[in-house]
Amino acid sequence: MRSVGSIEGCVPPTERFTPQQYIAPDGSFDPTKVAALGIPREQLLKLYRGMLLIRIIDERMLTLQRQGRISFYGEARGQEAAVVGTAAAFGPSDYVLPALREAGVALYRGLPLQSYIAQIYGNSNDLTKGRQMPCHPGNRASRYVTMSSCIATQLPHAVGIAMAAKIKHDPIVVAGYMGDGATSEGDFHVALNFAAVFRAPVVFICQNNQWAISTPVTGQTASPTMAHKAMGYGIPALRVDGNDVLACYAATKEAAAYARAGGGPIFVEALTYRVSAHSTSDDPSRYRDESVTAVWKNERDPLARFRHFLRVIGALSEGVDAALHEAIEAEIKSAVVTEEAAGPPLLQTLIEDVFAKPTAALREQLAEVAAALPSRPQH
Repeated sequence: MRSVGSIEGCVPPTERFTPQQYIAPDGSFDPTKVAALGIPREQLLKLYRGMLLIRIIDERMLTLQRQGRISFYGEARGQEAAVVGTAAAFGPSDYVLPALREAGVALYRGLPLQSYIAQIYGNSNDLTKGRQMPCHPGNRASRYVTMSSCIATQLPHAVGIAMAAKIKHDPIVVAGYMGDGATSEGDFHVALNFAAVFRAPVVFICQNNQWAISTPVTGQTASPTMAHKAMGYGIPALRVDGNDVLACYAATKEAAAYARAGGGPIFVEALTYRVSAHSTSDDPSRYRDESVTAVWKNERDPLARFRHFLRVIGALSEGVDAALHEAIEAEIKSAVVTEEAAGPPLLQTLIEDVFAKPTAALREQLAEVAAALPSRPQH
């Protein structure tokens, strides 16, 4: 393992550095450079499927929300490469502490699609029993911790899990995801400082999509990049083209190996763009120039870029691509039909999971709620 100062892509804090890239926006690439990554064809196709799954789910869930069939949704459209590329670099025993747009990480690591759809509906099949907002899945089997809507609170948690692993000599690393907006929160600075001092095996991953809801990067920091903030705490940083799935994978794999080998924390900034709204409750046209968005959407689309690459190397034919689309569409449709037919969580679940046995006061309150329900036909 190379020393901190020699990690590829790291530079002195005084310099501004260009994101690492393997596939250019037009789909061109250096075959020798790509071949050096040694990624098998089957894994390349798995990366593509993971990205395509996110894109199609986002399209379908947005439609369902506009139809009033689900209450809320936050897309990751335009950020699929950063989501899947980083996800693929971690091992099954590693922990993931996500932000809003990493549900694709959970799906890539094994979260069943139907479980994700159930969580969006908040129905009786939802493991969180309808207590979380949509897009907040958790999956113990894949070590994907349920996100919090409070910005950056997951970062101290990620460091805490990493410290526990270090104390136990458990050879895992922890991925702490965030958006650029999280770097303006106190929890970000607390987490990075603690991780740096105690050399916690954590990989901080910032999806810099350039918008913290309606606040642009230029409106929240004077730092030239998010990576510079990490270097200010003595943490090495890598900066990648977040719309290039191979760059995201390569940098995160190197970062994970560095942290796992005892190097301490490391930071990966994936430069991308939020081409969709912050959520279905948002209208970005009210605060940004959508002609800029159009450039990112039409000329820098990560899915189109990777699809072109796969076709050039002969790994993806039009027929295989069409069949994959069809299979994913069918899987999503089946899950939606099943979860829409499921009823809401049972009323009694309102008082479960707080105490080993519900207290008398909770049982009394539940009885009052049950008695009031007949007067509310909508229930």
